[in-house]
Formats: sequence, structure tokens, C-alpha cells
Amino acid sequence: MHNAQGRSGPAPQPPGARAGPAAPPPGQASIASAGVLVLAPLQVLYTLTAALLFLLFGLLALLALLFLPSLQARRSVTRAAGRTALTLMGMPVSVRWRGALPEPCIVVANHCSYLDGVVLAAILPTRFGFVIKREMSRVPLAGLLLGRIGSFFVERGNRAGSARDALKVMRSATQGYSLAFFPEGTFRAQPGLMHFHTGAFAAAERARVPVVPLVIRGTRHCFAPGSLLLRPGRIQVQALDPIHVPPLHADGAAALRDAARTAMLEALGEADTTGPAEV
Repeated sequence: MHNAQGRSGPAPQPPGARAGPAAPPPGQASIASAGVLVLAPLQVLYTLTAALLFLLFGLLALLALLFLPSLQARRSVTRAAGRTALTLMGMPVSVRWRGALPEPCIVVANHCSYLDGVVLAAILPTRFGFVIKREMSRVPLAGLLLGRIGSFFVERGNRAGSARDALKVMRSATQGYSLAFFPEGTFRAQPGLMHFHTGAFAAAERARVPVVPLVIRGTRHCFAPGSLLLRPGRIQVQALDPIHVPPLHADGAAALRDAARTAMLEALGEADTTGPAEV
């Protein structure tokens, strides 16, 4: 008879137990660790270079904005500076339009990175004004630049201020201005489309103008939420079909919001997330 205590090797697995993931071979683990050590300094160097480029173009654009008297000229400079800076930073932007944008109209886009606003400024015609949370008006340089290109700042925490700002935005829409919104209002690290605020859609209903959804891809990869490091990559923007105000609808703003969100979810292929924001 054989003595069971004399056996060597791994202990037998109990019935039904699953083996854990196999550890990588020592050589493979060493190669992966070496790759991380090499790439990390390169990413830091890239981030510093890209940030300096962006700051340089931002300061040049701001100098021009301070002296150009025409709003259209200031927006043209911002558009050119944004597109050029993104290209030189290794983040070229490509757009798939579905014909010319209706005039006037309201554009709504998904929000997943601090780069999204730069992307919209770089691609939209100069007739568009941006609707932005009022906190941005207090950011040094950025607040001044946004103000000089005719952005609308909207209060979110104060009810009276929110109503006043919403009325101003609606009045601008009814006067024939084209506006651009991020209806999620913010972004977070988790991919997916968050809850839409109704401001953009209420303005579209009030002005009886179509809503054009835009889907932005690639900005989360290039500048991930919560990260201080940048990465090169292609940024793609896709325009979806315009959505017109439904006739004789009890709540046209809600209908516009739901139709735009459904179309964007389908085009994005990301999760439907409605939890609290992290950023």
C-alpha cells in the first residue's frame, strides 16, 4: 500500500471548486512591469508638452479676443485655435455631419471629459453660443475667454439665479440664436450617458427650433476624468438627425429630451447611467 502522507504536489481541489486565474510566467510579468516603467515617464512628458501647447494657443487666442471688436471674429479665432491646438497635441478631430446644421437650432452633446468644450468650440459654426455652468466664469483665463465668445453662464445651485439665467437663455433662443448645451451638466469617470436636464429642450420648444444631437467619442481616452495625464488619440464627432419639436404635445420639452437621449444612447453604445455625478 502507498502512504498518502508521502505524496508531494498541490492539495486536491474540493468537488465543484474553480481554479483561480493562473499567474503570468515570471518573464512575462517582468516585461509588463518594464513596459509600465518606460511608458509612465513618456506619458508625463507628453502631458507636459501637450499642456504647454494648449496654454500657448489659449493665451494667443485670449490676446486676440481682448482686442477684436466683432463677436464673430472672436469666435472664428477661438475655433481655429482650438482645432490647431488639438491637432498639434496629437488629438485630431474628425466630424461626420448629416448635411448643414439647421439655422437656427440647438445642439446637445454628451459630456465625458474637460476636452469636450474645446472640441465643440473647434467644430461648430461661429453662430453658436455655449451654455455653461456659472462656476466656469470664475476659472482664471477660461472665464474671461468664454465670456468674450458670448457664452451664457447658468446658475445651478441657486433657484432664483437658475430661473433668471434660464429665462435669458430662452429669450436668446427665441431671438434666433443657435446654442450648444451639454444636457448632462457634468461628467464622471464611469462611461455612460447620465440624466439629461431639460433646459436645452425647453429652450428649443419655446423657440420652435430643432434639436441636433452630437455624439463625441475619444475625449475620455485622451483626458480621462480624475486623471492629470493626457494621452494622444483620435477624437470623433457624429451628428445625428435633427429632432423637431412635436406639434400639440403636452410636454414637448420632455419629448425632445427623451428622443435625443434615446438616439444618443443608440449611437454611443454605452450604458444608460443615471446615478449621482462624481466629477
